[in-house]
Amino acid sequence: MEITTGPPEVRVPASTEATDTVATAEAVLSKRTGAPVRLADAEDLGGSDRSVVLRVRIAESPFELPRTVVVKHYGECPPEARTDPFAHEAASCQLTTALPPEARVSPELIAHDVNERLLVLEDLGRGSTLADVLFAEDPRAAETALLAWARALGRLHSSTAGCAADFDALMRRLGAKSWTDPVADDIVASVGELPELLSQILGVRTPPELVERLTAASEQLGSSRYQAFSPSDICPENSLVTGSSGVRFLDFEWGCVRDVAMDAAYLQYPFPSSWCSYALPDNLAQSMLATWRSEIAEVWPELDSDEVLLPRLFNAQLLWVWVSTWWFLPRTGEHDRPIDLHQPSPRRSTALVDRWRHLRSDAQDAQLSDVAEFADTVIDALVDRFGAGALHLQPYPAFRTE
Repeated sequence: MEITTGPPEVRVPASTEATDTVATAEAVLSKRTGAPVRLADAEDLGGSDRSVVLRVRIAESPFELPRTVVVKHYGECPPEARTDPFAHEAASCQLTTALPPEARVSPELIAHDVNERLLVLEDLGRGSTLADVLFAEDPRAAETALLAWARALGRLHSSTAGCAADFDALMRRLGAKSWTDPVADDIVASVGELPELLSQILGVRTPPELVERLTAASEQLGSSRYQAFSPSDICPENSLVTGSSGVRFLDFEWGCVRDVAMDAAYLQYPFPSSWCSYALPDNLAQSMLATWRSEIAEVWPELDSDEVLLPRLFNAQLLWVWVSTWWFLPRTGEHDRPIDLHQPSPRRSTALVDRWRHLRSDAQDAQLSDVAEFADTVIDALVDRFGAGALHLQPYPAFRTE
């Protein structure tokens, strides 16, 4: 998705895929209502290699339907794929649509068809995404949006606490082979593979005790009483800032149930799985965490205690730094390029140095000297390998003063 700060551009979709998607959506809606439904004025919302996403107008329907809807049409899931994004999104939308309207922070699911691999969703309008706001020039608006994002995340967690059995049942009904957190597999792989990469690329030896700590952290967060639904990819471009209902989350292709600390870590280490990884002003991350905690305190009052939350949060932060280093560390022969070549993103090394510096500081605060010392070693090695420029992660444009 392109980041823009002006009025959104209306894009006319490619004819064949759009025509097929519109025809399929008409058939799905007609079957659901029991009468013909006709759609018109398809607008490309920017899908991916996995799906076509269109905004369409309800041109004809015997029943009351919204004026416009969003249609998401998935291609076939490759047999070798670990997870099926259609199943994750369909189950996620069914789960969140069942929530009371005041608790819902996602589009309502209007219709879906498993065989056609198609979803018809509520159209949340043409509002700005959180990415639009962060890349604009209004720091007050950006701070307000980030706090609203944290509040929406907390509301989602509190309203879906203990929903694992329901999500499992929905995924089974959709024929999914796996319905765990897709990031979990990458974390397990990174624990096994990153030590060799760090040695090969940076000349850094990983102590066995750190690998044991990572393994224990992944096991602790993999099965806990603090689980809730997560969109998984809760990045700025997938968060819509609305005037009336705060922030709404989009794109549940990797939606899952996982420990809430894995999402709360996004509040401290801005968007670790995303290209959109820049620095936040001092204390804003703490304000975001406090906002999130105020929403989940009624469900998990013990998480309002630093003694309970902070060790879990540190484990989640450690796992995110580790797996994102496995993702972004330039391999031998690779250039230290931006995280995303198509988006305004920092260099890989710059983002990684910033994350390891945050981890070092948090480890020092937690009196975990072994983690702090290892983080310091990684930082020095990254700077030696990729240059002093890796030390300077810029703030989001909205917070730049020059």
